[in-house]
Amino acid sequence: MDKEEMSFEESLNKLESIVKKLENGNGNLDESIREYTEAMKLAGNCSKKLDEATASVNKILKENGSLEDFNIEE
Repeated sequence: MDKEEMSFEESLNKLESIVKKLENGNGNLDESIREYTEAMKLAGNCSKKLDEATASVNKILKENGSLEDFNIEE
C-alpha cells in the first residue's frame, strides 16, 4: 500500500514501529537509513493528513448549508 493511501492511524502505527526498531539499535547502517527515510515520509504523510483534518474541522456549516471558515472571536 502506498504511503499516501494509508490512513492516518496506519501511518502512525507504522511510524511507531520504525521508531522502536531504530531505538533498539540492532540494525545495520544501511537498514537504519532506509527505515529512517521511510519514517520521515510517514511523518510527512501524518502531518499532511493532520493539516487537512484541521482545515476541515475549521469549517462550519452556515444555516443555509454552505461552508464557512471558523474564526474564534476573543
